[in-house]
Amino acid sequence: MNANTHPCSLDENSPYVEYAVEILSLLADATRVRIILALRGGELSVNELAERLDKPGPSVSQHLAKLRIGRVVACRREGNRMYYSLANEHARKLVADAVFQAEHALEVEPAHHRARTASLQHADQNQDERS
Repeated sequence: MNANTHPCSLDENSPYVEYAVEILSLLADATRVRIILALRGGELSVNELAERLDKPGPSVSQHLAKLRIGRVVACRREGNRMYYSLANEHARKLVADAVFQAEHALEVEPAHHRARTASLQHADQNQDERS
């Protein structure tokens, strides 16, 4: 696709707003969010996902079908097994940001901020040791 013919418009007149709402609606399900979180590490089969999520395989398959139709996940067949992966990095980031926003809503100092603070402190200590 040519970037000049379909610019990404991030304002209120974006032609993608309606589809963005469909994507958000698609992700408004805890099982689907968990599927995306599980797929951050790479490709998984339906059975592997079902086991990780402690859900029945047919239920996971139905959720994956909806995510595939929405182009959030991609799949490939190997024999009689289907393997799923994230279609692109945007779903991963969208879900991560939603979880981070939830942390902000529920905690005074969200876990992702504590982790970043600890990481920065560790980097500062390493810099001090090298100086």
